[in-house]
Amino acid sequence: MRLDKFLCETTDLTRSLAKKALHRGEVNVDGEVIRNPAVHVGEGSAVDWLGKRLAPFGLRYLMMNKPLGVECTTRAGRYQTVLELIDLPKVERLHPVGRLDVDTTGLVLLTDDGQWSHRVTSPRTRCPKVYLASLAEPLQDSMLETAIAAFAEGLLLDGEQQPTHPARLEALSPERFRITVTDGKYHQVRRMFAAIGNRIETLHRESIGPLVLDPDLEPGECRMLRDEEIAAF
Repeated sequence: MRLDKFLCETTDLTRSLAKKALHRGEVNVDGEVIRNPAVHVGEGSAVDWLGKRLAPFGLRYLMMNKPLGVECTTRAGRYQTVLELIDLPKVERLHPVGRLDVDTTGLVLLTDDGQWSHRVTSPRTRCPKVYLASLAEPLQDSMLETAIAAFAEGLLLDGEQQPTHPARLEALSPERFRITVTDGKYHQVRRMFAAIGNRIETLHRESIGPLVLDPDLEPGECRMLRDEEIAAF
């Protein structure tokens, strides 16, 4: 890796500020002052800036309890973003692993490991995602039986060419349901209920694959994943 890029990745310096620091003689590599930004930094190189040893960040994996009104995006827009809730260096390198819409709460995974992210979100993995939904209209008796069968068979959503994969609909009460889906279609759970003539009032994601939202996380809080949680994918 070029020395100026290494400085940018291990400090808050921009590329231009990193080059200025080099030209001022503030950086040494393996005990030698280096001013050339194109010098290659190897894996075992000892790089110091103003007497402080620099080390590259490792790959990071987090789970967040996303609150209402927050977007799963890395770009600033109308709403607050998930990255704005995270107090970590170089937070801009993180990206959400899949998305929750602004009106949905619950489990969001974030990482700067693109390969891991792909394993979680790839349609080929059919990773199950579990949601809790409260409905505008109760489902009971024959309506409930019809809805369970429709979810299990797959629903052709508006604007789609193929029906959803079979999904599980579990009634917790006439207005409250647990839904397990393996697709990743846009606003899928909301659209599935719309397809059977109902409307979701609140939606919360409980789990993604084997990872369940940590009950100790308050809305807006996050924590690093443990090694076994990362390896689960």
